[in-house]
Amino acid sequence: MTPMDAILDAISWDEQGLVPAIVQDHHTGQVLMLAFMSRQALEATLATGEAHYWSRSRQELWRKGATSGHTQRVVEIRYDCDGDALLLYVEAQGPACHTGQTTCFYRRLEGSGVGRGK
Repeated sequence: MTPMDAILDAISWDEQGLVPAIVQDHHTGQVLMLAFMSRQALEATLATGEAHYWSRSRQELWRKGATSGHTQRVVEIRYDCDGDALLLYVEAQGPACHTGQTTCFYRRLEGSGVGRGK
């Protein structure tokens, strides 16, 4: 077993062979997006230092920014205590969201009672 295999085997891949990846701006701490990574995507990310993900809609590997130019250079990758989620700290070149927003989390859920406090 190679050191890379040991790293990849530490991840608890789901039934589709995926793991959720939370992507956070390395400088600001802002959460940019949630994506999914396959073993192949994580291998490509580790090999190149650029974020690669698995597109569930297209069922294919994609390098972030391949068409938009909005790449993500990966600074650090962490995994949670269960090994079933990744956290990527990135230096983003351009917006993370396909809508052109800096973050995919630009919409607020209104009227839910959340945040009303005492």
